[in-house]
Amino acid sequence: MTDYAPFPLIDLSGGPRERGRIHGKAAADRLKRGAKMYAESLLKSGVDWKELERRAEAMVPLIDKFDPAYVEEMRGIAEGANEPFAAVVLMNARTEMVVAARKQQAAKHFPDGCTAALALPEASADGVLLHGQNWDWRAECAETSVVLRIRRDDGPDILTFTEAGGLARSGLNSAGIGLTANALECDRDYQRGPGVPLPFIRRKVLEAAHLANAVQTIVSTPKPGSNHMAVSHCDGEAFGFECAPDETFWIAPDRGLYVHANHWIADSARAKVKDTGLAETPDSIYRDKRVRDQLSPKRGKLTLEDFRQAFFDDWGTPHSVCRPPRMNTRGVMTATTAMILMRPAEGHLEACPMPALNRQFTTYTLTPDRTAQKQAAE
Repeated sequence: MTDYAPFPLIDLSGGPRERGRIHGKAAADRLKRGAKMYAESLLKSGVDWKELERRAEAMVPLIDKFDPAYVEEMRGIAEGANEPFAAVVLMNARTEMVVAARKQQAAKHFPDGCTAALALPEASADGVLLHGQNWDWRAECAETSVVLRIRRDDGPDILTFTEAGGLARSGLNSAGIGLTANALECDRDYQRGPGVPLPFIRRKVLEAAHLANAVQTIVSTPKPGSNHMAVSHCDGEAFGFECAPDETFWIAPDRGLYVHANHWIADSARAKVKDTGLAETPDSIYRDKRVRDQLSPKRGKLTLEDFRQAFFDDWGTPHSVCRPPRMNTRGVMTATTAMILMRPAEGHLEACPMPALNRQFTTYTLTPDRTAQKQAAE
């Protein structure tokens, strides 16, 4: 086993611009490396830096309409890191920008993988909701990701794991809401005009004081491509949302347990959309099953340690739940980049970089707001 450096914890506070400057300054090296990585992907698809800047600026009105504070925060990140604004937009819309470029060349996108799970209080050993995932993506992102602890004056505080320069990926908030996300693909992707890039939607979910607000954000926001999000509330409710660009299909946990990988599973979704992602991530169908089969017999006794062991599953390696580094069909080194484990009620998040090669977890904490958690559940 190799020890990887823990994901840096960055504390953010103040207004959007100030939060961004703190973020950018603290994560400058990681942001620069991440932006360079994605800019090189765009260049291979025929998009040079000048064109990247044009596309980034073209996205600003859409993001500003969704929430102008996000544009301000990104400008602050660019200032703090002394990097171009386009680099920060790229870190928050890399999927949308890379896919758009490849679509012009009729090339396939290689999606993020992920295997996520959650257990409602009725299924856990101590009556506390559990939520976690493996994030499968570029191996380099083990060295370009961070954890942000965001102190807010206008809503719940946030603890989120994300790529440096990103506004959010997975995480929890002080009101007890948890979030994980997995890639999906379907025949409607990038066909229906502009939509809000996913990191902004995830950030809005994590800003929600109530589960209903989080659900509304997911269901009502147009998206350029498909995605799955699992949203939980520590008081005992959780749902998965399989999102096509123009339609959302929801799934409830089965007897207190929910597992999702990278293929569509809702009957209503499978009747209406064509799953175009399984050709790229065929192992999704058994990653989902492997985790569910390991967790199901322990309903009522589940702990984060059970989640950890299920996510470490290496059956079928390297096409496994926990993936070691391997070259994909595009010549990119991919892996399970991070394992994330959460107890949202307690503001507890554990993260391990490159878990197939490293077993060192770091715990990150956020002070829970018990009053907000109770109000959000009412």
